[in-house]
Amino acid sequence: MRSLRLTGAFLSRFHHPAQVIATGFAALILTGTALLTSPMATATGESAGWLTALFTATSAACVTGLVVVDTATHWSVAGEVVIAMLAQVGGLGIMTMATLFTVLVAGRLGLRARMFAQAETKTLSMSDVRRVVRNVVIFSLVSELIVGAVLTGRFVTGYGEPLGRAMYLGWFHAVSAFNNAGFALWPDNLMRFVTDAWICLPIAFAVIMGGLGFPVVFELARAWRRPSRWSVLTRVTVGVTLVLLAVGTLVFLVTEWRNPRTLGGLDDSGKLLAAFFTGVMPRSGGFNSLDIGQLYPSSLLATDLLMFIGGGSAGTAGGIKVTTFGLLAFIIWAELRGEPRVNIGHRRLAESAQRQVISITMIGVVLVAVSTYLLLALTPHSLDQVLFEVVSAFGTNGLSTGITADTTPAGHLLLAALMFIGRIGPLTLGSALALKERTRRYELPEERVIVG
Repeated sequence: MRSLRLTGAFLSRFHHPAQVIATGFAALILTGTALLTSPMATATGESAGWLTALFTATSAACVTGLVVVDTATHWSVAGEVVIAMLAQVGGLGIMTMATLFTVLVAGRLGLRARMFAQAETKTLSMSDVRRVVRNVVIFSLVSELIVGAVLTGRFVTGYGEPLGRAMYLGWFHAVSAFNNAGFALWPDNLMRFVTDAWICLPIAFAVIMGGLGFPVVFELARAWRRPSRWSVLTRVTVGVTLVLLAVGTLVFLVTEWRNPRTLGGLDDSGKLLAAFFTGVMPRSGGFNSLDIGQLYPSSLLATDLLMFIGGGSAGTAGGIKVTTFGLLAFIIWAELRGEPRVNIGHRRLAESAQRQVISITMIGVVLVAVSTYLLLALTPHSLDQVLFEVVSAFGTNGLSTGITADTTPAGHLLLAALMFIGRIGPLTLGSALALKERTRRYELPEERVIVG
C-alpha cells in the first residue's frame, strides 16, 4: 500500500497524461544507457561510452533500430538482452506496463492511473483500460512466442544452430520484429536470408501484427467476418495498410527488378519475396534483406514516404500513422468537394480529430525538414542519404543507407532526439510541455481570409 501511495503522489505532480508518457520513456532511455555503459554489456569488456550507449538505448526503447555500432559484434549477450528488453518495454509502452503492474499488485485502478493508461493505449473508454492492457500483454507475448518458435525451428533445421542458440536467436528476433525494433544479430541484418521464406515471412508477419495497432487487432478478432460493423479506426487502418503494402511491394518490384545490386540477381520467386519484405519494413519494421544503400534514388524516395506514414495507431510502429494519413485523405477530399463536414462511411469525423490530423502531419513535416537541414550542415553526405536517415529516425523505422555510424556526435544527438519525438508522438510531446490546458470562455468575431 505504501508503494501505491508513493505512486499516486508521483502521478499527482503531472497535469497531463502525456507528461507521464514522455517522462517514462526518458527514464527508460536513461536506465538503458546506464546498463549499456557497463563493461559487461560489450563483447570486449570495455565501456561503450556514454554517447554510443545513449544512442543505442534510445534506438531500442523507441523501437527504431538505427545503430552506430554493429549489434552482433559490439555487444555481449548481456548487452543484447538489455537491447531486447528495452524494445519489449518500449513497444508495449511505459504506461501499459505500469498499468499491468498496478493491476497485479492492487487488483484495481484509480481514476488517474486509468487516464494515464488510456492515453498510452488509445482506448476509447476508461472502464476498458484494465481489460485492454491485459489483452495487449497476452497478445504480444503469444505472438512473440509463435514467431520465435517458427524461427527457432528454422535455425535448427535449416542452418544447423544448436537448440540453445537457435532459441535465443528466435526469441531476440521475434521480440525485435513484433515491437518493430529492427535489431538483428548479424552484421548484414537479414540479407543472408533474402530468399528464405521461413525467416522473412514470420518476421514480416510479426511486424504487420505489431504495427496494426492493438485496438484494431482486437476488433478484427471479434468481428473479422462482419466488416460492416467495424469502427472508422479499423476500416481506415486496414484499408490504408493493405493499399500501402501492395503499393510498396509493386514499387520495389518495378523499380528494382533489374538492379544487379538488389533484386537483379534473384530468381522470380526470390524477387517477389524480397520486394514484399522490403515493402513491409517501412511500416516501422527496420529489418532489411536487401542492401538499402544500393537502392535506386526513386526507391529511396518511395521508402521515405512509407516510413513517414508508418503503421497503425496504438501499436508498436512509428510515423504519423496510417490512420492519420487516411483521415487526411478524407479531409482533403471533403474540402475539394466543398463539403462542410468530413464523412467516412456513415460517420462524421469530429473537428477535434481533424485538427489533430493536420497538426500531427505538419509537425512531422517541419521536424523532418528542419532536421534534414541541420544534418546536411553537420555531415558531408548527400540529400538522399540524409533525408532517408532523418525520416527513418522520426518514423522510428531503423532502415539506413549506412551513414548513421559515420555521422558526427552532434548528428547522433539529433537523430536520438528525433527517435524520442517520433516514438511518443509530436502531439504528445507538445502536450507534455504544456503546463495546463486552457479553455477559452469567449468567442471572437469570425473573419474570412484569402487562402491559397
